[in-house]
Amino acid sequence: MPVSNIIEKLGRAIFEAPFGTQKIAQDAPELAEIRIAVLDAVKAKSHRASGRNVFPYNLVRINLLGVPDEQASVFHGEFLSKYLAEELRAGLSRSNYRFPDDLFVEITTTPKLPEPNQEWLTVDTLITEKVATPSVTAIHPPARLTVEAGTAIPAELQIQGPRINIGRTVEVYREGSGLARRNDVAFGEQEEISRSVSREHAHILFSQETGECRLVNDRIYRGEANCGTYIIRNGFAMAVHRNARGTLLMSGDQIQLGQALLRFQVD
Repeated sequence: MPVSNIIEKLGRAIFEAPFGTQKIAQDAPELAEIRIAVLDAVKAKSHRASGRNVFPYNLVRINLLGVPDEQASVFHGEFLSKYLAEELRAGLSRSNYRFPDDLFVEITTTPKLPEPNQEWLTVDTLITEKVATPSVTAIHPPARLTVEAGTAIPAELQIQGPRINIGRTVEVYREGSGLARRNDVAFGEQEEISRSVSREHAHILFSQETGECRLVNDRIYRGEANCGTYIIRNGFAMAVHRNARGTLLMSGDQIQLGQALLRFQVD
């Protein structure tokens, strides 16, 4: 496929995906190609230490060739770089790699077409100090959750503590061990949307030290396609897979749990 067609299809996949879609990664093979190429390049630049694979670089720079100047803004926005950074972290975590907490992605483009036998995508890795910008700085309370689809108690919750549990029913019991946890936002059993939420579906962690709120998937599932937990940002759904670190929340994000929706908002 000519590189111009790849770029055009990728840009269209990013900006024409319907609000709340969960299929953009599957429906955009060009995006999947970038994700695979980046992950392979990162793993190739890792090393072994104490029995673990280690990726020591905190900056992954993706260089795309053949991007017309009029289409460059599609790739320079923070949305795509943040999405690829989250996918990279998830891929490294699944492969049991160690990597820096401040791992981030930059994307550069050039209208120059690849030479014969030259790849249209290259990856550089660096160790650098990330410069914070207003658009990517950590969020700070007061923040709140508002239920937008489904029925939960309470319908709105101010985030004040270090951990907010979200699930179905207020108290969750496990056979043989008694009370397992209490949900701060508890969906009911009366309607289909609310019943789609797992009893121990997710929790939000607030770090007093960094000011970040992160969404953590608590569901036990088989296979990535059934993770059941998504962050919807700018009309794009990002899967939140199980890992201890979770995924950074930003003001205005929707949180999709099964069929239920919540809104995360910084006041």
